[in-house]
Amino acid sequence: MNARERILARIASRKPDSDALGHHLATHPRGPQPPVPCDLKKHFAERARKLSSDVVEADQLSHAPGLIADYLQQKMLPMQGVCWPALADLPWLEAGLNIEARPARDRDLVGITGAFCAIAETGTLLLLGGELTPASTSLLPETHVAIVHPHRIVATMEDAWELLRREFGTPPRTVNFISGPSRTADIEQTVTLGAHGPYRVLVVLVQSAI
Repeated sequence: MNARERILARIASRKPDSDALGHHLATHPRGPQPPVPCDLKKHFAERARKLSSDVVEADQLSHAPGLIADYLQQKMLPMQGVCWPALADLPWLEAGLNIEARPARDRDLVGITGAFCAIAETGTLLLLGGELTPASTSLLPETHVAIVHPHRIVATMEDAWELLRREFGTPPRTVNFISGPSRTADIEQTVTLGAHGPYRVLVVLVQSAI
């Protein structure tokens, strides 16, 4: 065995102690944190806009397709795309949209998802990958639309992880934090959007699930 194989073999032989890890997370004190904003929804929207995300509000979930259609028309974007299965029954056709409930493929230009939660401190979306929440829907299309319920907005990153552990126990295989459109400044320190993912992000804050 070479050095690389020996290192990997040692790692494989050491199974994580989930009980010890759980005890550490439960008893380890949090580090210093910024003041928690009084209005999490407002603070999240402000931070998200600073990250170049667009934010709109819907009175109820059934109104989201109309707002999304208006946004796509204003941006002169395609009126078709894909969504997570949980959103398949929304009135897409009534809003003039052709939305398929399936994972995104390379030619899909609009992807519509929900979000496990949103983080007010940073304007970040937290999405969990899975069979019913494929990561490709938020990563492959040029336009990512995320539907978020304000009661799923938490104050800090630490709160987001705590919520995930409380509701799931063990995190799923894929956890994605999305803070606005994809961007890079690798070339001449010029910020370029859409370098490794969506060019634009629209967040729809929904007040009611009806």
